[in-house]
Amino acid sequence: MTDDFGGAPHQPGSQWYDGEAGPLVRPYAMTGGRTTPGPTGVRFDLIALVTFDPRAPHAKDDSALGPEHRNLIDLCRAETQSVAELATDADLPVGVVRVLLGDLLELGCVTVSRPVPPAQLPDERILREVIEGLRAL
Repeated sequence: MTDDFGGAPHQPGSQWYDGEAGPLVRPYAMTGGRTTPGPTGVRFDLIALVTFDPRAPHAKDDSALGPEHRNLIDLCRAETQSVAELATDADLPVGVVRVLLGDLLELGCVTVSRPVPPAQLPDERILREVIEGLRAL
């Protein structure tokens, strides 16, 4: 039996396999149907920086975590990355990465920091005056 478009024959479970992409797992299956990053209340901006915490309880024995969680930990273990970078490197939608990071944050496997908003940065004029004052010493 072939599909309606004259393609390859149907195999049992073939709706979960794409010839070019390989096995398919729907995003809601990776997150258990959740769309928000848990009760932590943390909003993961695209530029939020995620760092692996080696002191975490699951840092050495991560068998309790799913494969997507372990992949994110491996990506963060090498270096601090933004949420956008993690989504790209893990080849997952940003919404899925946010939910998975919420799980990892609750478990203490990662820490999240936000860059300083531009409004809170010192004024460039003040920095120039400080530099000029230091040069005058």
